[in-house]
Amino acid sequence: MSINFKTFVVEEEIIEEKSSFIRSIRTKSIFDLPEGEVIINVKYSSLNYKDALSIVGNKGITRKYPHTPGIDAAGVVVESTSSKFKKDDKVLCTGYDLGMNTSGGYSQYIRIPANWIIKCPSNLSLRTTMIIGTAGFTAMNAVMEIMNHNVKPADGKILVSGATGGVGIIAVLFLSHLGYEVIASSGKTEYFSLLQKAGAKEIISRATLSETNSKPLAVQKWIAAIDTVGGNVLTNILKTTSNYGIVATCGNVISTELKTSIFPFILRGVRLIGLASAEMPLNKKQAIWDFINEKFYNLDFEFFTKEIKLEELSPEIDKIIKGNQVGRVLISLLE
Repeated sequence: MSINFKTFVVEEEIIEEKSSFIRSIRTKSIFDLPEGEVIINVKYSSLNYKDALSIVGNKGITRKYPHTPGIDAAGVVVESTSSKFKKDDKVLCTGYDLGMNTSGGYSQYIRIPANWIIKCPSNLSLRTTMIIGTAGFTAMNAVMEIMNHNVKPADGKILVSGATGGVGIIAVLFLSHLGYEVIASSGKTEYFSLLQKAGAKEIISRATLSETNSKPLAVQKWIAAIDTVGGNVLTNILKTTSNYGIVATCGNVISTELKTSIFPFILRGVRLIGLASAEMPLNKKQAIWDFINEKFYNLDFEFFTKEIKLEELSPEIDKIIKGNQVGRVLISLLE
């Protein structure tokens, strides 16, 4: 099979021992793709912070360049050597090595292992799966952790930090739809009305959660929290989580460091849960997508989504790196 297609490529240029990373749209062939069992004609992808890190040359994400990023992809199978998938199946992939060191979803065609792929959920379009993408999948992972720890809507409020980001705003939407009372926190006060539309009952500025407090514990405010920010915000969330509450964390917008005492854990029984979605076993990923498909298929995801073409991607990358991105950026690879 010989097909030429459009792909987003990042190349490393080294001048006087200093690296710069050049972005361009290139034409490639199926023969340029890595080994794998399934070839997919990608229809949609999405922009995540990890994608942006790969694009600006973070070697902890992507080791070798030239490279095509995109940790999310949804499309149609065009060729498969696996019995699990056949031609014209609608499928998606989020995570694993896609877009990290394996040519990713910012390309009209990808070739990947069959055990990275699930079929598109019956109630969701390919487009909707990519609005959700890794960000929404991570949000659902966090929500299910809260539910699995037997936290019910009547038990108290739930905080979501970094709430205007992709994970945050979808977490607010999911939680509110399930009947939880959500407090949303963001550093972007001009978007508070967006968070209200997502279902937040109360909104606080990030500055409120960023204040330095030397006390090991503070007044109990919420029974659970989803943190996408890290640093001092996570420290203060732990101090203010109620007895036997749960905090799910997945981000480091402010810092990768956590400075806390042991007291939230041994005096209040607070549980801190880390969320790692990329390498989750496929059966667990399937269970999360099944839950989204069952409970949230009819929600409005459009009001926080911006759809762009591959040629419009570069300025959106700069926005997310600077912390200026809001909601979700959907990338259409349709002709």
